[in-house]
Amino acid sequence: MLKNYFKIAIRNLTRNKVFSVINIAGLSLGLTCCMLIVLYTKDEVSFDRFHANKDQLYRIMVTSKDERETRTFGSTNAIHGPTFKQDIPEVKEVVRAQSNSFVIKKGNEVLKEDILFADAPFFSVFSMPLLSGDPKTVLSDIHSIVLSEDLAEKYFGTKNAVGRTMQLKVGDEFEPFIVSGVAKRCPENSSIQFDAVLPFAYQEAKGWTDSEWIGFYMNTFVLLHEKANYHAVADKMNQVSKSKITAEANNGRDIRSQVTFGLMPFLDMHLQSESGDLHNGLDHASSPVYSYILSGIAIFILLIACINFVNLTVARSLNRAKEIGVRKVVGGLRKQLIYQFLGESFLLSFLAFALAIAFTQIALPVFNELANKQLALSYLLDTGLVSGYIALFFMTGLVAGVYPALVLSGFSPVQTLYNRTRLARKNYLTKGLVIFQFALSVCLVIGTIVIYSQFQYLTNKNLGYNDQNLMSFSLGRGGPGKEVMEVVQNELKNTAGVKSVAAYNGNYNGTGAKVDGHEIGFGYIGVSDEFLSTLQIPVLKGRNFSKSFSTDPEDAIVVNEAFVKEAGLKNPIGKEVNFEWKNKKMTIIGVIRDYHYASLKDTIKPLVLTQDPKYRVGSILAKLDSKDIPATLKAIEKIFRNHIKNQPFEYKFEDEANLKRYESEAKWKQMITLAAVLSIFVSCIGLFGLATFNAETRVKEIGIRKVLGASVASITALLSMDFVKLVVISILIALPISYYGANLWLQDFPYRIPMSWSYFAIAAVLAIAIAVLTVGYQSIRAAMLNPVKSLRTE
Repeated sequence: MLKNYFKIAIRNLTRNKVFSVINIAGLSLGLTCCMLIVLYTKDEVSFDRFHANKDQLYRIMVTSKDERETRTFGSTNAIHGPTFKQDIPEVKEVVRAQSNSFVIKKGNEVLKEDILFADAPFFSVFSMPLLSGDPKTVLSDIHSIVLSEDLAEKYFGTKNAVGRTMQLKVGDEFEPFIVSGVAKRCPENSSIQFDAVLPFAYQEAKGWTDSEWIGFYMNTFVLLHEKANYHAVADKMNQVSKSKITAEANNGRDIRSQVTFGLMPFLDMHLQSESGDLHNGLDHASSPVYSYILSGIAIFILLIACINFVNLTVARSLNRAKEIGVRKVVGGLRKQLIYQFLGESFLLSFLAFALAIAFTQIALPVFNELANKQLALSYLLDTGLVSGYIALFFMTGLVAGVYPALVLSGFSPVQTLYNRTRLARKNYLTKGLVIFQFALSVCLVIGTIVIYSQFQYLTNKNLGYNDQNLMSFSLGRGGPGKEVMEVVQNELKNTAGVKSVAAYNGNYNGTGAKVDGHEIGFGYIGVSDEFLSTLQIPVLKGRNFSKSFSTDPEDAIVVNEAFVKEAGLKNPIGKEVNFEWKNKKMTIIGVIRDYHYASLKDTIKPLVLTQDPKYRVGSILAKLDSKDIPATLKAIEKIFRNHIKNQPFEYKFEDEANLKRYESEAKWKQMITLAAVLSIFVSCIGLFGLATFNAETRVKEIGIRKVLGASVASITALLSMDFVKLVVISILIALPISYYGANLWLQDFPYRIPMSWSYFAIAAVLAIAIAVLTVGYQSIRAAMLNPVKSLRTE
């Protein structure tokens, strides 16, 4: 019997080749999407689970609350971890981790590498296997260094690098560090990544750390004893902190109630908010929303594919009606027919599954590029995942086949043998499924349009300064001496292709001060006189810094509009700002227009520009003309190498750096667009099936209409209108859903596009056009049939 079922299934597949290919291709596309997203989700939830101490590991969090805002940081100061370990018995071990870049000498070359500073127990607390070296002692000497296997091969040509010496630039000199261990390459699903590790004790020996309780710039991890309750430990941490933070240590301000400490489970660290305050240098952290959205898309596309299977199977059912009638007349049982149709469904599912595995392998490189992953089908070797895919196979076969099996096996033999089977006209389930398909597709299309429009807005919005052909580069940590900086600037100004040059300190540090007794937080940046003119930022009130005023470096500051607004100043020029932390008052001499010095995902914050001589500038901004940029860059590099020794020349263009801030949005734009295209394509297959189904059940009606004089155009319009109505219904359902979803997504952007009716109109017109094109072929084909053939049995 099974052999007979199999033969019939194969014959049915080969007899209807086009429908079989469409069925298998549609189902395999849905399964491919599902497989890719399952791989992605598995990778996301598997982060950091390879650590032996994972259940006892936590990261210290700090929440700072003032009258303006509440912020939570994934960072601490150097003193916090050791103090908690000393005063709280439940804390078994503490590991501080902070990444820095160092210049390393390789023969006659100098290269820059990111190096992680970590406490001595790092390799004992975290399961980062060593190829050579003792985990307990590799970081015991402050001049020891642990390399990854990749870095060992890069610098020494071998993984057996223990005992070798590396030269790292510290200040103006190179210091030797002895390789004490070589670590295996960090797993891709690890939040902590490194190429080299230096002892944190080296920073302490150099005096690079401080004992302040208010300062947050590094990760601190704690290992608790097995029976410790981390909520209780967090309470004890706050008790300890309140006893350590004193009003005198904070310029007379009692901020103990404004700062609270907490613990985040290490396994929760990867799937957290996208807030940069929480990431704190952990580049692999990501938002769980991505996994939810992608999983939802995969499930919906798979559902669409299963719906198509149902529609296409039922659409071809009338061609098998007589077969079913004959089998019932000669004694065939309904359950036998159900087994047969379910068997055909599982055979199709098996073929689609095999094809989906091939599609997944082909699509993985592109998907990895979009998702910024390194996924591989080897992930499928996981026992749990293999079981999940087997379950997915059976579920797909069952969901796709059970409805057609029940419908087809229920045909009356009398009606089927006399061509009186009625199945199509009021098949509300099939029509409802098509509405569901297109509603989802319209939502995805609107989502694609909104994401694309927002991305275009972010990348084309006026930033308040001109970032075109604006390059920047650093002259080394801390900056060179004043004389060297002035010589470099003067030579650059006289270089062909360089329009203007400015110096600044390279980043926007956060600090605070008092204005009229009111505490205000702001960004703080050291600049040269030419900074504003190079960036083309206008001064709205007052003046810029000038060498004509000898007191400017010590006494003057320039602020932005956001500072003036935050401080509530009506006449800011001449107002004093009290910098209590350096026991100095400085005067506002100018107000500049607000400009976006950070991402457009953040509002413009108050900003202070200074020329304080104690605040050394070490970076250059150069405005280039567009005639011959490569030649200009070579000339700039030559000047750099003439004055800056043992430092690699690394530069960036500001417009490219600004675009890089929106890589996440760019990736999502591509992924949602791809999902929208796939869902529309797969939905069109279902619509094609329904069109075929409808045309075959109305063939005699069409014949009668043609005999009575109906034209091909009128019949085509009649048949197509049924589907246009379904698509219009799906659009009406999709519009409020997509409007809500788009608004929800846009809320994360302080600068965003307004929701325009044109987005919905474009999606609606596109959906209707695609539907008409999809069913048009089948409608025209049905309308052009010879009525003699369709009515000859009447």
